[in-house]
Amino acid sequence: TTEDVLQLLATTRVPPDFKRETAEFVGSSGAAIPKSLDWRKKGYVTSVKDQGHCGSCWAFSAVGALEGQLKKTTKKLVDLSPQNLVDCSSSYGPQGCNGGWMNDAFKYVIGNGGIDSESSYPYEGVQGPCRYNQSKRSAKCSYYYNVRQGDEEALKEAVATIGPIAVAIDASKQQFQFYHS
Repeated sequence: TTEDVLQLLATTRVPPDFKRETAEFVGSSGAAIPKSLDWRKKGYVTSVKDQGHCGSCWAFSAVGALEGQLKKTTKKLVDLSPQNLVDCSSSYGPQGCNGGWMNDAFKYVIGNGGIDSESSYPYEGVQGPCRYNQSKRSAKCSYYYNVRQGDEEALKEAVATIGPIAVAIDASKQQFQFYHS
């Protein structure tokens, strides 16, 4: 039923008082925007993951963007740890398997001084105690931008000029619940 799907998805909603506390990405830099772009073909995206029954989509989304930026700056593609975010970032706002926001994940990585790799901090799909080990840190983050909600042109430009980015989609709609390919 729809109710069962909504419970499974955790359906984090944007609170009415939600404020973005970082610089906003401003499009129209004049950069050429290709008709299509697939960062997978360029080697900037790791394999598809399965969050299981844990509402950790926010962590996977944030990690995907960080992996793309790590590849862009170091030329190395490393699987980063969504479990590190699930277990350790609650003081920044996320609620582990009960949902969160990518910007709070980025704040955690900035404040924490980094994030572990998937190999050193594997995904378990349940929230547990924080086991972050700075000596195994695989990536850092200094800043991030937000794309204005609903600004498709800025979103296209951000994907074309910045690389893979973190997004959230309201998957509670029936079109998503019963989608298959």
